[in-house]
Amino acid sequence: MLKLGIVGLPNVGKSTLFNALTAAGAEAANYPFCTVEPNVGMVEVPDPRLPKLADVVQPKRTVPAVVQFVDIAGLVKGAAEGEGLGNKFLANIRETDAIVHVVRCFEDPDVTHVMGSVDPARDREVIEFELALSDLAVVEKRLDKTRRSAKTGDKEALGELPALEKAQRALAEGKGLWSVKPTAEEKALLQPLALLTAKPVLYAANVTDAELSGHEGKHLKALRAAVAAGGEEAEIVPFSAKIEAELAELPPEDRTEFLASLGIESAGLDRLIRAGYHLLGLQTYFTAGEQEVRAWTIHRGDTAPKAAAVIHTDFERGFIRAETVGYEEFVGNGGWKGAKEKGVVRSEGKEYVVRDGDVMLFRFNV
Repeated sequence: MLKLGIVGLPNVGKSTLFNALTAAGAEAANYPFCTVEPNVGMVEVPDPRLPKLADVVQPKRTVPAVVQFVDIAGLVKGAAEGEGLGNKFLANIRETDAIVHVVRCFEDPDVTHVMGSVDPARDREVIEFELALSDLAVVEKRLDKTRRSAKTGDKEALGELPALEKAQRALAEGKGLWSVKPTAEEKALLQPLALLTAKPVLYAANVTDAELSGHEGKHLKALRAAVAAGGEEAEIVPFSAKIEAELAELPPEDRTEFLASLGIESAGLDRLIRAGYHLLGLQTYFTAGEQEVRAWTIHRGDTAPKAAAVIHTDFERGFIRAETVGYEEFVGNGGWKGAKEKGVVRSEGKEYVVRDGDVMLFRFNV
């Protein structure tokens, strides 16, 4: 399951987005610190292939893949030193796969900006600085312990020390870890610390309705320029919190028509999830039987046993083979029976790299 942590300054549209995404009812008000408890919401991953598979198989239930969003209180300048409520909640997003940084890219005299003016590049820096300071506290604690162990000649500590010192230098300057481009080995050494600035970032740019249909304003351009200059592993997804809030109140069958009337192809949520999958190198495979048709999230490049482990670790441990058929062939031949008769079902072994949209049936023995 993909887990995304939502951060941002107060009043940028964070809680409005979260409410729209999850209909979880986090209080959205025009003042800082109204979202005091961390909010966790589950959202279905939109995938038009799933209902088509269900039409063919007619299962008892259909289970989509889900994304978990964790929303925390709006961070302010000085959060890492205890200003506002920010630092208390940063721990809640350490276990997420990526950070969704909501940035305000619209002018509205009725919605106050906590820093007095709309400036996406500055807001991005403020949040990065606060996340870096929060990470710095974690790294320095670990560094202190590692240095003591290294003095006794501990090989593990001696191996870890350079990576920690490099991270500490960057974080002490208020820079995210993406700025120092850690090597794969350094990333592996730092991974247990779950550092926030080592995570990929999705910038959710809260824009006006007009900008969603292709007329980019100065604030969105400024954000793009700042992200490009920073050289971080990131994607920018423009959305309108206002439109997402209106969409959430409509029945699903009316949403496409509403978006079309505004000249918008897809909801911000759909684009945010797609960008998250792309950023993290994720893909979907399916299982399809009489009991259920289900979508599963795995990494691109995962082998069949790794894909099986997402269902249950026993499937990986006792893996024998995977009956596999592509989505198009499965639907086009009316399910397993027709696909087998056409000879398009393959028996794949442990080395098989799963493709997006594969329909799989695992054979295992524990």
